[in-house]
This record gives sequence, structure tokens and C-alpha cells, in this order.
Amino acid sequence: MEDTGIIDLYFSRDESAIRETDQKYGHYCYTVAWNILFDNEDSQECVNDTWRKTWELIPPQRPKLLKFFLAKITRGFAMNRLRANTREKRGGGKYETALEELENVLSDQNDPEKEFAAKELAQEPNRFLGSLKEKDRNIFIRRYFYLESGKQIAERYGMNEANVNVILSRTRSRLKEHLGKEGWL
Repeated sequence: MEDTGIIDLYFSRDESAIRETDQKYGHYCYTVAWNILFDNEDSQECVNDTWRKTWELIPPQRPKLLKFFLAKITRGFAMNRLRANTREKRGGGKYETALEELENVLSDQNDPEKEFAAKELAQEPNRFLGSLKEKDRNIFIRRYFYLESGKQIAERYGMNEANVNVILSRTRSRLKEHLGKEGWL
């Protein structure tokens, strides 16, 4: 079934919308959760929570890209679960590691005016990513949105892990430079 048909089912409050969503995107959403949690039960719970949340959000929202709408919801549930699971081990999980890699880029945000403009700042990475070559953009998104390891990314793109790490390092540097030119750092 096409996404527009699935969304129409949600708008008509037809419970088969959940079944259709699960058939089309269940594995995809599970993979998003799995890449963050590496736990079958927690990943499946995140997918189930995604279906519930999607039922609550559609309507009134009408997502343009259902796949990414669902991924964002699933990722949010998985990140919350990861935080809860690793609360005692602050800094020990891959979520924290990924954020630490970006910390140097975004660390100078203590100016109250800049904090006030946080909504504007949130759009800058998207503008920046739009300027990258497709492969570099995909590698960056796989690392910092899907939280894939350098090894997983390397396998996906037929590269060695060192090359992936170099691309990520250079892209973080370019992001920092971009944010500086835009007056955010």
C-alpha cells in the first residue's frame, strides 16, 4: 500500500492503518531501534510505541515522508530507552560517544542571545548537510542520526573504517566552520 493510502487510513481512524504501517515499515523501524539499543525486546517495544504515537499524531499531522516520520518517532523512543538503560554508565554508551564527537563543534553556545535563537540553530545542520556530497552526507547521518558505528558504515559503503573516521572528522570540522561563518560559534 502506498504511504498516502496508509495516511488516509489514519485520518479515517481505521485501525488497519497500524497493520499496514507495520507490514511496510515494521522491519525498518525495528532496525532503527536495534542500531541504538542492540536489544530485541527493547527494540520491539520501541516499534510498538511508535505505532501508538503515530496513531496519536495522525491526524492532525499529515507527514510528507511517512518513512522518516516513523524513523524520527522510533529513534526518539530508542534514545529515551537507551538513556534509561545507561543512566548509571554516563559516557559509556555509543549514544554518548556520538554526542561527544560533536561536542567540540557545538560547545560554545553559552551566549544568551544564541540560546534564544536555538530554533534557528537547529536548522543549520540541515542547511549544512544539503551542501555536502551525497556519500559524505549519508555517512554523517548514519553516524549521528542512526548511531551506526564506523565499522557498520564502512561495511555498508565498502570502505575501511579509517576512511569513514576521516570523512566524519572532516565533516565535523566543516560543520564547525559553517556554524562559525553563520555566527553561531
